[in-house]
Amino acid sequence: MDMEPSTSPLTNTAPVTLYVALELSRSKWVITSLSPCSNKMSKYSIDGGNGTALLDCLARLRVKAESRIGTAVKIVVIQEAGLDGFWIHRLLESNGIESHVVEPASIAVPRRHRRAKTDAIDGEMLVRTLMAYKRGEPRVCSMVVAPTPEEEDRRRISRERRTLIKERIEHVNRVKGLLASQGIFEYEPMRKDFRNRIESLRTGDGRPLLPQLKAEIIRELDRIDLVLRQIAAIEAERDALVKSDSTDEAPAALLMKLKGIGPEFAAVLWLEGLFRRFANRRQLAAYAGLVPSPWQSGSVNRDQGISKSGNPRLRTIMVELAWLWLRYQPASALSCWFRERVGSERGRIRRITIVALARKLLVALWRYTTHGELPNGAELKTA
Repeated sequence: MDMEPSTSPLTNTAPVTLYVALELSRSKWVITSLSPCSNKMSKYSIDGGNGTALLDCLARLRVKAESRIGTAVKIVVIQEAGLDGFWIHRLLESNGIESHVVEPASIAVPRRHRRAKTDAIDGEMLVRTLMAYKRGEPRVCSMVVAPTPEEEDRRRISRERRTLIKERIEHVNRVKGLLASQGIFEYEPMRKDFRNRIESLRTGDGRPLLPQLKAEIIRELDRIDLVLRQIAAIEAERDALVKSDSTDEAPAALLMKLKGIGPEFAAVLWLEGLFRRFANRRQLAAYAGLVPSPWQSGSVNRDQGISKSGNPRLRTIMVELAWLWLRYQPASALSCWFRERVGSERGRIRRITIVALARKLLVALWRYTTHGELPNGAELKTA
């Protein structure tokens, strides 16, 4: 049963602050507000995507609150991180309105099996969360640090490349599947001579490829060629971006000096994580989602694995880099730690330990790019 507090929600908050929560969707935006010296939340609805209507509504709420209490009112807005990105946050900030973007999964909700959920309920919950956050209550929620438009734009290079790589794999597998259905195996569509060899291909029962099947395979090869050209163009832009910040102290340049780290790994590490400022290694590991998630209650004490929150691209690239680190930096302290911990074990133990190595390696690379501390035992590339 929900218990109403015995005191006013504004007991410990500034009386000149107007709290506003935005529930965003494509069709409509629900605006929930709590005016100073008021215990009742008001709700308004506007068309989704209408930034002008949002600013007008906030202006009316400010004027109404100021006329009621006779003093200036400050507006503080909260919204969940989602499909709309950060353009609404930037719109509010550019108009002098304090804005916060919260991670939705960090908001405490009732744990009933069937809890009520509506835009109105979620709006009120966001307002209460914002008030607790402004009061300084610890760990009430996790606010997202919005990147600048320039930082967000630079990320698109590595993200688009990953999307194109995935698309290339899908087309290659499609061609292999079409050939396998005819009993044709061990042919690689990525080879340059594959297009010329289509005419000589024979099915498992000795027949040549039929016209429609051959035409479909050729269209798939045309798509592969287009994706390959786009990947080459993206990689050229990536290399130009890395070289544009190629001073000796630049993070990307420092990372590329290490054995086992090439332009793609350096760009992703720089653009997805190391461009930010972290207070300590725990914040860095939490941002990458590489922190453990314990489950402890009474006599029950077990580990649920890593949290997998934060930036999934940074987490993925770090696990991949951890495997490469063992290969190209075998004499480093981290590689020695991994071998001592795992030994000849295979399977689950090895997979768990490689994630721990990824977390340690991320911290070591962060210290290397921020403080110049070379990872213990790591080797640099020869000139």
